[in-house]
Amino acid sequence: MIAIIDYDAGNIRSVEKALKFLGQDVKITRDPEEILSAEKVILPGVGAFGDAMGKLKEYGLDQVIRKTAGKGTPFLGICLGLQLLFERSDEAPGVEGLGILKGEILRLPEKEGYKIPHMGWNSLELVHNGRLFRDLPEDPYVYFVHSYYLKAADETIVKARTEYTTAIDASVEQGNVFACQFHPEKSSETGLKILKNFVELEG
Repeated sequence: MIAIIDYDAGNIRSVEKALKFLGQDVKITRDPEEILSAEKVILPGVGAFGDAMGKLKEYGLDQVIRKTAGKGTPFLGICLGLQLLFERSDEAPGVEGLGILKGEILRLPEKEGYKIPHMGWNSLELVHNGRLFRDLPEDPYVYFVHSYYLKAADETIVKARTEYTTAIDASVEQGNVFACQFHPEKSSETGLKILKNFVELEG
């Protein structure tokens, strides 16, 4: 079973729908036992960093997520879910992230001719042989919706980059923990292939 963590964030249903399309047994849950016993766990989300961390703590999910990641369960953060895995965000000064991965979330800089939030399709530059991108063509296009971006402390964990007003670390992988700033569930065939690669990881 794949557990999708429910912490009142947006966009959870579209992730569920994409996984069911791939034939997966999926459960949206905030039950610690269900999450800890799942074969794989996904933290999706659209929303604000500070509010989201508040909800995770309120439901005791911050500790469940750390425990899940620590015991080697394949774990995928999507969009806000990626950002929460890191240490801090410009969006919520003074609020600590989960700190599972090292790095910070910065506001996209203004640039003439570019709108923020960044909404739309961008190509990825694939680096360091990320397992989520196995058998994908070079420079695949994926769908983004965000105003903040990741700057990872360790660039070897970065598996995909893109450019939008600045260089963006678009996907990371460290051991059993994976994360994407873009939305695979909204990225057509490419996104389904990325989710399929995650689903097929050995636990």
